[in-house]
Amino acid sequence: MPDEKSTLKRYLQAQRDALLWKLDGLSERDARWPMTPTGTNLLGLVKHVASMEAGYFGEVFGRPAPDPMPWLDDDAEPNADFWATPDQTIEWVTDFYRRTIAHSDATIDALALDDTGTVPWWPEDRNPVTLHWILVHMIAETARHAGHADIVRETIDGEIGLRKDVSNLPDQDAQGWADYVEKLKRTAEEF
Repeated sequence: MPDEKSTLKRYLQAQRDALLWKLDGLSERDARWPMTPTGTNLLGLVKHVASMEAGYFGEVFGRPAPDPMPWLDDDAEPNADFWATPDQTIEWVTDFYRRTIAHSDATIDALALDDTGTVPWWPEDRNPVTLHWILVHMIAETARHAGHADIVRETIDGEIGLRKDVSNLPDQDAQGWADYVEKLKRTAEEF
């Protein structure tokens, strides 16, 4: 039976993989295209999650991330971590995330679950934190944004699912889904 740290790492990695998979096969334009009124886009979601992970498993435990992140500086443009600049290609962002994952995993492997750190951007009453707390926090953060990515990707090109080989949805053709959506609309119209 896996220990608690291994279990937490496994769940974090599953969310990381789901998030990265959402970029597979997309053009640079589609990966960057803002899909919501607040500008949510797939490449920006991955850049944001990688940046947060770099901070939580790096700076919090005195293990600074290997990559500079000027988009998080105090004088950076608002939301600079939620979109990719022209030089931050899909390849660049995914490589940045993979380097961050390797650095994060080294931190996780080096520390005990009850080892503590300080989150400088959290209020004093929420510090110190344990590695366990940060692992749970990052699983939730990554899963939240992977869920956003699910919807954004489906909106872009209809690609759905948890992984390429696991949709986690009933196996239906396009007509089956159209019929299902119409049923939901009819039900909603009753209200």
